[in-house]
Amino acid sequence: MSVVDIIVLGAGVSGHTAAMYAKRYLGQDANVIVISPEEQYNWIPSNIWVGVGQMNAEDVLIPLAPVYEKHDVTFYQGRAQELYPEGRTLNSKPSIVYESTEISTLGEKREIHYDFLINATGPKLNFGATPGLGPGGFSVSVCKASHATEAALQLASLIKEMKQGIKKTLLVGMGHGTCTCEGAAFEYVFNVDTELRRQGVRENAELIYITNEAELGDFGVDGIQLDVGGFITPSKMMADSLFFEKQIKVFLGAHPERLEKNKLFYTDLSGKRGEIDFDFAMLLPPFKGNRLKTLNQLGEDITEKLFTPADFMRVDADYSPKIYADWRPEDWPRHYQSPYYKNVFAIGIAFAPPHQISKPQKNPEGILITPAPPRTGMPSAMMGRVVAENIAYQVKTGKMGRKTASMSDMGAACIASIGTGYKKGAAVSITMCPIVPDYLKYPETGRNINVTFGEVGRSGHWIKKMLHYLFIYKAKGYPFWWIIPE
Repeated sequence: MSVVDIIVLGAGVSGHTAAMYAKRYLGQDANVIVISPEEQYNWIPSNIWVGVGQMNAEDVLIPLAPVYEKHDVTFYQGRAQELYPEGRTLNSKPSIVYESTEISTLGEKREIHYDFLINATGPKLNFGATPGLGPGGFSVSVCKASHATEAALQLASLIKEMKQGIKKTLLVGMGHGTCTCEGAAFEYVFNVDTELRRQGVRENAELIYITNEAELGDFGVDGIQLDVGGFITPSKMMADSLFFEKQIKVFLGAHPERLEKNKLFYTDLSGKRGEIDFDFAMLLPPFKGNRLKTLNQLGEDITEKLFTPADFMRVDADYSPKIYADWRPEDWPRHYQSPYYKNVFAIGIAFAPPHQISKPQKNPEGILITPAPPRTGMPSAMMGRVVAENIAYQVKTGKMGRKTASMSDMGAACIASIGTGYKKGAAVSITMCPIVPDYLKYPETGRNINVTFGEVGRSGHWIKKMLHYLFIYKAKGYPFWWIIPE
């Protein structure tokens, strides 16, 4: 059996997981190559705590090169730019062209050939979708460790002023009507609340939450019917009670249209337009994919064939246009394999979802104001492992492995921090199965209520803190890392 070349684009949760498992399964039978523009792995779920000053960036970042060197994985710091899935005129083996982002070779281009390609390029943070949004504009972010560090600095500066009796308005939430990751904004607003209380300045702060959800607790998954102590409780009820308890003002179904200094302009699902004045704003951007210019062997541009207009890669999903009533679980991909090139896969944020999960909502002007489907964290890691398993099976047997990781089958566990602290830390713990609701199989709730539950409490905080260290351990590839589940 000849040695195969497996290229993984991206070293986030899905890409790093895929690369590590591919090498574990195939050993010396595979050259596993990771190409990522960042030299460090970022455990993004803990950026929330960096953003309020309860962790440092160093606590959530891991240098990639030493990890890959230890596990005999080749690492190139660069950004993939061109894809040749049929090879080129002089060499029929498929290849990728990347541009170095390493300081010593910055801008240099290199072509690498592959037998299998896993696209795990993650999101492009589309701050430009809303004028004035994001770093360099008038708001901060927690999408990267560096962003979260800046958010913590600005928050600390504001708290100093509040300690002098100056009242401030803090705005947290979605920076566009089509954002995903509502869970991250949910966590951040409650951690800000906790930090303000810890610093003794909560009475000097008006805390505002702005979201594209039509109802709190939607989270981009059409809401969840939870078993809470034996009672079926909508996630809306749980979320509503938390925001009420913490006295956080909420703007629902909102689409920020632009930001100016200390002012946000929005429209909502009713068609109303309004303004929100603020002194501090942490607003998440919508995501785009990382499109690769793709050429066939004749040099013809086939990028539009492989990628959607939002720059996500098409996989084995049903992309035919459907209304909400006709959405089916089988629309969602199972193997994350390109329908055009069977040795190309896309996982995590990089794959194109067939449609949203939440019911689409538009305002009277036709502006879409609905969460995009979340596909980060646990689901993206499971995709990475399954794709690596299927490739390894094919290398060993000549037949494509048929393990699946469909979001319409798999469950997920989410622990959303609502504050840190030895005595006062707490979290919302939720499990759901499946992620994409199946109203044919579960007509009343869309999910298996026996394994879909939620609770709020201190134990959730300690579990989330423990998971932080476990997943950092796993990402570093320490002994028996594979025992820790995705």
